[in-house]
Amino acid sequence: MSKRNKIIYWVATVWLALGMTSTGLVQILRVEEEVQNFTNLGFPFYLMTLIGVWKILGVVAVLVPKFPLIKEWAYAGFFFAMSGAFISHLAVADPINEALPPVLLLVLTVVSWYFRPENRKLLPVIQ
Repeated sequence: MSKRNKIIYWVATVWLALGMTSTGLVQILRVEEEVQNFTNLGFPFYLMTLIGVWKILGVVAVLVPKFPLIKEWAYAGFFFAMSGAFISHLAVADPINEALPPVLLLVLTVVSWYFRPENRKLLPVIQ
């Protein structure tokens, strides 16, 4: 892996981890703004805690060495959660500034996944 790709991976992964950790904690702690957000989207409150816990566990899975299968599931979970959040904001006609944060985390998820080192991949790429 080139130095450039390592830098891209770690910058995207650190930002992804910070974003998922902060939003996960906000959801677990049921911060008022997030409660209003979930109410506006029409989701039940228990889902907020569940997603928050999954985000924190996903961050741990992505950052800890080894366990490539669990990493794949974490990246998939991040992808589904963030694309679902984006689509949910569009479905309720939220302003674009409400829909963009999930898009940023979605892009960071894809970049981190794409540039991850070989030892963090499920199967090595055959060239």
